[in-house]
Amino acid sequence: MAAQMPPLNPPTTWTSAAVKELKAKLRTEKDSMVTVYRGDIMTVHVPTVPEANKVCWEFATDGYDIGFGIYFDWTPVTSRSITVHISESSDDEDEEEELEGPVGNGDVEKGSKTHTNSNLSEILPVYRQDSHLSVQGGSHEFPGEGTYLLKFDNSYSLWRNKTLYYRVYYSA
Repeated sequence: MAAQMPPLNPPTTWTSAAVKELKAKLRTEKDSMVTVYRGDIMTVHVPTVPEANKVCWEFATDGYDIGFGIYFDWTPVTSRSITVHISESSDDEDEEEELEGPVGNGDVEKGSKTHTNSNLSEILPVYRQDSHLSVQGGSHEFPGEGTYLLKFDNSYSLWRNKTLYYRVYYSA
């Protein structure tokens, strides 16, 4: 399968000072404001869809930073639903999370490079983002059919839960 995977282009990323505006808007939207508990990793699974050619994201947090990274799973899409999975740090991950791959074993501060799923390609390694100071956003053009894994990593935090405001959407 690895021979069939084309190289991935880097994502387009940006920041914005409009943190208060984004938080105010997302507070009113269902499932756009969540708590990522200390030690946990939240993965948003975003399948590619025929009606669009790129995925876009924006997020911010209250008070503290959070790790963020993007991966692409080349496994054929079986569901068009965007889903969210929460896992504890890699020591406690179940079999499904091990298939998802890379986060837990790497250093969030330096970026994660560990892959346990041969169908998984790294687009943006997990790095801590100053999402409490500015909106973090970006987009990535679909490389083919598959599912994006947007990882919000709070596994490095021993004491602090993070309130995360996020949205993921498609663009043509």
